[in-house]
Amino acid sequence: MTDQSALISSAYSQALSVIESVEPRIAEATRKELADQRSSLKLIASENYASPAVLLTMGTWFSDKYAEGTVGHRFYAGCQNVDTVEALAAEHARELFGAPYAYAQPHSGIDANLTAFWSILAHRVEGPWLEKFGAKNVNELTEADWETLRGELGNQRLLGMSLDAGGHLTHGFRPNISGKMFYQQQYGTDPETQLLDYDLVRAKAREFQPLILIAGYSAYPRRINFAKMREIADEVGATLMVDMAHFAGLVAGKVFTGDEDPVPFAHITTTTTHKSLRGPRGGLILAQEEYASSVDRGCPLVLGGPLSHVMAAKAVALAEARQDSFRTYAQQVADNAKSLADGFLTRGAKLVTGGTDNHIVLLDVTSFGLTGRQAESALLDAGVVTNRNSVPNDPNGAWYTSGVRFGTPALTTRGFGHDEFDKVAELVVDVLKNTRPGSTKAGGASKATYELGDGVADRTHAASAEMLDKHPLYPGLELT
Repeated sequence: MTDQSALISSAYSQALSVIESVEPRIAEATRKELADQRSSLKLIASENYASPAVLLTMGTWFSDKYAEGTVGHRFYAGCQNVDTVEALAAEHARELFGAPYAYAQPHSGIDANLTAFWSILAHRVEGPWLEKFGAKNVNELTEADWETLRGELGNQRLLGMSLDAGGHLTHGFRPNISGKMFYQQQYGTDPETQLLDYDLVRAKAREFQPLILIAGYSAYPRRINFAKMREIADEVGATLMVDMAHFAGLVAGKVFTGDEDPVPFAHITTTTTHKSLRGPRGGLILAQEEYASSVDRGCPLVLGGPLSHVMAAKAVALAEARQDSFRTYAQQVADNAKSLADGFLTRGAKLVTGGTDNHIVLLDVTSFGLTGRQAESALLDAGVVTNRNSVPNDPNGAWYTSGVRFGTPALTTRGFGHDEFDKVAELVVDVLKNTRPGSTKAGGASKATYELGDGVADRTHAASAEMLDKHPLYPGLELT
């Protein structure tokens, strides 16, 4: 064990001992979670493994501070150290992504998107209406003025990628707040290729005339040309907002450059700080200067007190992402996704869009006679952790789905390469080929239940364990 490993082991062992003295069940669940993550093939595209430095940063007394406001302008006293933390997180974000402005307060990706939405509304709608009313700020508006302004703020148009094409819930999905606060429509993908068709997006934007055009995805296995998306936004006078939560690590690692880097083209870019960026669970906003003052009002506009301990962890993770080793990692994430996709294709599996050029592989499991829910559950029984996902024009809807989404960031962090991901594809196909749909109580075909063939789970666990043992999670970390 190295000196560093010994320090990390000691830190976690002692922390768990303190927790155990108060609530031993939480300490036990924490130990078990590490054991479960070490022994399973984590292939959820939105998950990763943060470094011990990032994880330890979150467990400090910064958790005890209220710090509403912004750097140097807080509504609570004693925030000088929080100012340091937030300023460092923003500095690393600006330098890493080449953004004029960064805002590190959002608690999550959805919070980042909500803050961005309302910032755009404040910038594009509230400002001009204040001028129309002859008011210097919102405090000068009458109740009648407010009634008019509320009608304007709540009746703007949003155009985003549909959920089944790979978009996110917050891109205008009706059950989500974004689908309720905006008059929304959605663009999809080409019905034949399942690829984004920019001419179709342009035609939709011309017809709909949105205030906000959202680009980005959570389950689209291809890259996007953001220069073209900005052209479309400019043509219809829309604000281009890019949600890069899933692929921020590939942007940070310079796998996506030029027209595939959203930051120079988007008016506002949002992201999470975990997923492919490999930081703590949280959100981040990058913006052009013209939107900076609006975004800076995230608290009290949308957010409450920022999570200072998480902002500190964001700063550490962003500092890690500025190292050359992170670029190597990001490229390996993309290369491994290609290896996984090729492994599926050579074994006769069907992939949405026919492959990948990012970190996501979306498997259409209907060729195995299964729903996404059945496939997800059978794979979990075999120690392969994934999530079911819709495919374009999904006949099974958003709950049962017809697809399973795979991502390579987490296992790449563990050191998996081409051979291991090819083996993963072999194991997944073996499980799905040996899974049969169950029956309902009435004797019909079930969309949820399934039957996994005898011995399949055991042989998959055994083959997985062999690979996992060669690439241990948090090597050297031993809990006492």
